[in-house]
Order: sequence, then C-alpha cells, then structure tokens
Amino acid sequence: MVEQQISVEDSLKEGARLVLLGGQNAINGLSEMVDQEIIMKTISARQIPVDDVPDLFGGREMVAVAVYLAVTGATEGHMFLVYPPQTAMSLVDLLLGEPSGTTTEITEMEASALGEMGNIMGSFYLNALSDASGLVLMPSPPAVIMDMAGSILDVALADILQESEDALVVEATFSTKDNAINGNFLVLPSPDFLRELSNRVASK
Repeated sequence: MVEQQISVEDSLKEGARLVLLGGQNAINGLSEMVDQEIIMKTISARQIPVDDVPDLFGGREMVAVAVYLAVTGATEGHMFLVYPPQTAMSLVDLLLGEPSGTTTEITEMEASALGEMGNIMGSFYLNALSDASGLVLMPSPPAVIMDMAGSILDVALADILQESEDALVVEATFSTKDNAINGNFLVLPSPDFLRELSNRVASK
C-alpha cells in the first residue's frame, strides 16, 4: 500500500490530490517503459518555504543529476526527477537493461535514456491531470542537468517566489523489486496552477 500524505492549506487540497494522482500515473509510465513492476513506496504533498527546497537534496551545493520538464498549456509549473549521481547511474542500468553497476558515468547516451524516461513520466503525469481537470497540459522537451542542487532548482524557485514564499512540493519514492533504487519525483506547481486545478475539480 502506498503511503500518502497531504499537508497544504485547505484551498489547495483538491489541486494537491490531483497532483498526487499525476505522480502515481507517472510511476506507471516508468513501469511500462522498463517492462517491470515499479513499486511506489510513498507520495506526499506539502508546503515548505521556497528557500528550503534545495535541502531536500542535501543542500544547495550537493551535486545531483536532474531531468527537468516545464509544464505548459492552460497553466504552468515545473517537474524534476532528481537523483544523486550514483543513483542516476543505477537507474540508467535499469533503463538500458544492463546489470547493476555497469554505468559508471553520465555521457550523452546515458543522458538520452534519462531524458526519455523523464519525457514518458512527464506525459503520464500530465495526462492524468488533464483527464481529471479538462485542462490542456503539455510537457516541454526534457533537459538533463548535472550540477549543484541549488543551480538546478534556481529558475523554478524564482518563478514560484514571484507569487508565494512557499512552494508546494510533491515527492514520490519508488524502487524496483530487484534493484534497490530509490527515486525522487519532484513537482513544483505554481500557486496559480493549483488554484486552477482546484477550481476545475470543484466546478465538475
């Protein structure tokens, strides 16, 4: 059973529930891509100060590998798949069907595999939100970035800071049955995004 937690202000709860649904659907997309069961262990939505978001990955200066997709269409937001480098390399092994430990660096081929994973997960995520809300939502082409966590997140967080001092963070942890890979699916919807989702659900 997946452990779910929602800790947001009342006006955003319906939107947060939809975002959680999208996160679960994104994991289904990854499962289809690798043709094996992906086990989602936890998924949560909570509001935290924008400045605290990099701490989720060990602090602003911690090196991470991220797949980034912008949400476009009827409203806007940000999606990240963020991993420590070693976890990203283990995930590449899963994506390419290689034995665990085969990948030792992130080159163009490995980045391409991670980008395709992000594209599929992003599409599954937004399809679930579109089906539930009626909004037309599309992912941008994926960008694979290896940098310090603060640098990776800065643009998205600056965007959110224009509207609010708090960010709604959706986190999901998942693994495969045979591989001890813990992934983190991070969604940073803008406050307007959440309000629009909540309004659409309320009007149905």
